[in-house]
Amino acid sequence: MPTPQSPIVSGFGPASTAAEVINGIDLTGKAVIVTGGYSGLGLETVRVLRGVGAKVLVPARDVAKATEALAAMPDVAVAQMDLLDPASIDRFAEHVLSLTDRLDILINNAGVMAPPLGRDARGYEMQFAANHLGHFQLTCRLWPALVRTEGARVVALSSYGHRRAGMDFHDPNFERRPYDRWEAYGQSKTANALFAVALDSIGQRSGIRAFAVHPGAIATPLVRHMARAELQAGGILDADGNPVIDPENNMKTPEQGAATTVWCATSPDLAGMGGVYCADCNIAPALARDDMPDLHGVRPRAIDPVAAGRLWQLSEQMTGASLD
Repeated sequence: MPTPQSPIVSGFGPASTAAEVINGIDLTGKAVIVTGGYSGLGLETVRVLRGVGAKVLVPARDVAKATEALAAMPDVAVAQMDLLDPASIDRFAEHVLSLTDRLDILINNAGVMAPPLGRDARGYEMQFAANHLGHFQLTCRLWPALVRTEGARVVALSSYGHRRAGMDFHDPNFERRPYDRWEAYGQSKTANALFAVALDSIGQRSGIRAFAVHPGAIATPLVRHMARAELQAGGILDADGNPVIDPENNMKTPEQGAATTVWCATSPDLAGMGGVYCADCNIAPALARDDMPDLHGVRPRAIDPVAAGRLWQLSEQMTGASLD
């Protein structure tokens, strides 16, 4: 039965931190993968999961950079993977499956935001490829380990940026329409949310549940393609160039931003639930229309099961990956 897209009593809120969310939870011996786990929100996510006993593996395009960032956590493993290179995704998954027969938590955290037009090794638009298609392929390749693990969870990092655009199923790669970096970002974040809807509907019979997360607006390396003036106009930086912290209005620290991810990955309150978009350490409210200005809820287009199924089929065709 689908989980209602409506808030529950979680005990946490917008200002909660990942450390507060994980308090009292023991992940000793649990196998966890966090893409992008050496920077920004991913690094904080790794830190708190590792702190309660999880065995964490971080795939990284730049292994040396990741190893340096994780130097204070030498027990966190790093292996090469580039979300824009499908062959490297397959190699990473083969490496994982050769090491373990289980995967308790997969956090698809890595991403890119608002770059100039770029394309992956297959010619697909960069944001759709990195944020969605690469993670789709990775999840499919790691599926055997997820299936063998009782109660596995998959967390997809979406964003309230899904308000900027839905899925264009006719031209997802901006081959026939002018490229707009924010429209492309919005499409990829809608895709992340729809991915969780589809994956959860498939995974339930194997005990696998999936969640989409809006972490908040945080000044992390993700904003590297935005000029300082743009960050200030968006309320992310103040006039002096310092990050604005106002969690009730989505502006969070990395510790607060990682909290919803960690909550979705570990909270016992979510047992038996899935396929929902979460924010502020809770299931976000479903909005009535796609044009509503609310920044905390989820728009209908991002949780539509028909669109989720259509995206799943398109992703199989574009990547050649499936759960079979």
